Amino acid sequence: MTAIPLAARLDALTSGRSPDLVLDLREVSFIDCSGLGVLCRTRNRIKARDGRLRLVTGSSRFVWLLRAVGLGGVFEVHPQL
Repeated sequence: MTAIPLAARLDALTSGRSPDLVLDLREVSFIDCSGLGVLCRTRNRIKARDGRLRLVTGSSRFVWLLRAVGLGGVFEVHPQL
């Protein structure tokens, strides 16, 4: 899925009060700055609505990438559902 359709879908899923969203990223093999931007935007949107966002990934590369770009402590990341 590309960033624009993903952003639109995530906007729809987080439009209410106190959204609680779990994004399963275990099958994601590549993410670029557009994808990270969508994740950041979604996190900010959820936080502003007093909600919770969890990312699920078993990829140590993804966790490393988050740390490398200064987002290591920003997201709640879990290795499995």
